[in-house]
Order: sequence, then C-alpha cells, then structure tokens
Amino acid sequence: MAGLVVNGTQVSYVGQDCREIPEHLGRDYGHFAKRLDLSFNLLRSLEGLSAFGSLEELILDNNLLGNDLVLPGLPRLHTLTLNKNQITDLECLLDHLAEVTPALEYLSLLGNVACPNELVNLEKDEEDYKRYRYFVLHKLPNLKFLDARKVTKQEREEALVRGAFMKVVKLKASSDCGAPSPKSHYTPLPSASRELTSHRGVLGKCHYVYYGKNSEGNRFIRDDQL
Repeated sequence: MAGLVVNGTQVSYVGQDCREIPEHLGRDYGHFAKRLDLSFNLLRSLEGLSAFGSLEELILDNNLLGNDLVLPGLPRLHTLTLNKNQITDLECLLDHLAEVTPALEYLSLLGNVACPNELVNLEKDEEDYKRYRYFVLHKLPNLKFLDARKVTKQEREEALVRGAFMKVVKLKASSDCGAPSPKSHYTPLPSASRELTSHRGVLGKCHYVYYGKNSEGNRFIRDDQL
C-alpha cells in the first residue's frame, strides 16, 4: 500500500492526508508494532489507536489534533511527539498523559499554542518557556527530555518547588465584552461637563503610564502638546 512502510516493529504511515487512523493498520500491525509514525496527516482523532497496545514510540507531528485528544492506555509508551498540532490547553493534556502513559520519558509539544515559544508567538520569550517547562515537569516528573532539550537537575529542583505555581491562567472571554452596562453610564469626563446644556469649560489632568512586557517607564505629555 502506497505510503505504508513496515520495518520490523516500526510502522510508518506518513503524509497520506488521512483524517482518522485506518482500520487496517491496527488490524494488521497493531499486535506487534512498537513504533508508529502518523505524522503529516490530517488527524483530528486517535480512535483506533487502542489496537496498538505495545507501542513504545508514537509520532503524531503535523496533524490537526486539539484539546479533545484522547489516547488509550499505553503502559509501555516512552516517547510521544505532538509537534505542530492545535493543542492550547496544556494542563488538560498533561493530566491525561499522566493517567494513560505512566512510562513516558520523552515529550515534544513544539509548535502548539500550549508550548509558549517564538515558534507560535513572537511575544513569548525564554522566561515564558522556562515556566512552561517547570509546569510540565511538575505534572510529569519522570520526563528525561522535553521538546528538544534534556531535563536538567536544576529544572527538576525548580519544578519540585515552583512548578505547581507556573500554570498559565486564561481569562474567559465574556459574550458581552465591550458592551456598555445598562446600569452604568460611564464617561471619562467630569460630572460638571455631562449636561448637554452646559458649555462650561473643564480642566483636567491626565497622567499616562506605560505598562508592558518590556516596560520603558512612564511616558508624559509635555505642556506644548496640550
């Protein structure tokens, strides 16, 4: 079959644009496969993977897998790569992996929003990535490699002490975000100027402060700009 490569206990089905794992793969090779490569497909689901109960390595790079990713119990799996998918919820994924892949030692999530680095967001930096690593190691303490880096002794120590506090908290978007509250008629003008019939001048002072990731300090408006 075109695209299928079998070499001993290694099964590769790469770049076939399949949206689900073909049934024949599990039926014909699931009972002996130890390494399965399904990269460069269009997978959104891993249904059918339960036939590969002896897997030790699973390659799922460049697919369409998201937060609803579900793996079967894979007690021997030590290597999992999920690079360049659509995973955004890191904690949900890690809790799932801790449950179904107890022997996991190598994990790679590069190219997902859940992995905060410049591959997916230019606003992220090395500090963001460090915090991510501490949180992952807090959840999966047996990892030896994370992404392209070996886990260090210092990282393990940091994860033990601070890892639980490295979770990224996401703000929930409100459906009426930006809509004015019917009970609050906010205006930036002082109350003396709110009457339409009032034409009195109003003098106010503004103090502008810039807050940002790379803060440049306070910025002021000069007198000649007023």
